[in-house]
Amino acid sequence: MQSTFASALEHAIATTGRSLRSVCAQAGVSYDQMKNVRQGKAKTTNVDDAMKIAAAFGVTLEDFYDGNFSGSGRKTAVAGRIGAGAQVELMDDFAKGDGIYHVETPNHLPTHGIVAVEVTGDSMEPFYESGGVVFYSRDTIGVPSEALNKICVAECEEGKVWLKQVKQGNEPHLFHLLSLNMTAEPMFNRRLKWAAPIKHYLQPELVRKSS
Repeated sequence: MQSTFASALEHAIATTGRSLRSVCAQAGVSYDQMKNVRQGKAKTTNVDDAMKIAAAFGVTLEDFYDGNFSGSGRKTAVAGRIGAGAQVELMDDFAKGDGIYHVETPNHLPTHGIVAVEVTGDSMEPFYESGGVVFYSRDTIGVPSEALNKICVAECEEGKVWLKQVKQGNEPHLFHLLSLNMTAEPMFNRRLKWAAPIKHYLQPELVRKSS
């Protein structure tokens, strides 16, 4: 067990191979703040941010301090591919529990209702790379308020499925779909069938495919 948050963070990065910047981006926590913690310029962080960092590694805060990154042992079917620049139609015609392959479910995610899809394209780089896997849950119909300003899996009315930041559009029921890669063109005032914030992201090098 690690005695401090800084030592637990250093162990987590060394064990998983994740970059601090990508972890902070996924967690929604200040990179500069975490860099100061890691370098010993700040002693610790608040509990809320610590929990967000642990969740970005796919574990509870207790497992984060214990250095337990072995995962839950559960498997989630990767149901299809999602466009991050590429235009993709989500494949959902697999039998229940089936998919193009399976990945281990991060142990902080619920046991039911979780969907995984593979990222295709480069419009969400450097934080969401082609070949990575995102996990989400469609808890509501349409675009819930908690999806606004978040990185989401979203389906437009043409049936294409995207990984984008969802912003309110210029009129009700219209939304802007924005990329993290500044070279990618934004999509303004699009109608969406639904949007769901991502709950976890696995970098390509951490994706362990199984049948």
